[in-house]
Amino acid sequence: MKKTLLFAALVFALSGCASMSGEKAAATGDAAAATAAIEAAEAAIKKSASVEGEWRDAGKKFLTNAKEAAGKGDFAEAIKQAKKAQSQGEMGYQQATEQASAKPWLF
Repeated sequence: MKKTLLFAALVFALSGCASMSGEKAAATGDAAAATAAIEAAEAAIKKSASVEGEWRDAGKKFLTNAKEAAGKGDFAEAIKQAKKAQSQGEMGYQQATEQASAKPWLF
């Protein structure tokens, strides 16, 4: 019983250490991940622009900030900004397609 409990505690402790290293790696980021995130954001913004649904801050603010951060070597910030830009691109596309047939109405 003691060996089983000791083994379970060891497995639990090691799994916690393994997840911490993954979080640290994700927070640090790297050039390849930043480049991929920026490319995904550009694709999402291009898609939203194709239906005239591009949001103001997606390209002008977040994507520009992501490229600047990547240029400075701050890959974690570049990924964060690129994800914001990608999210706004996707939401802009969704909004434009859902509201394409919206018309004024009267009571």
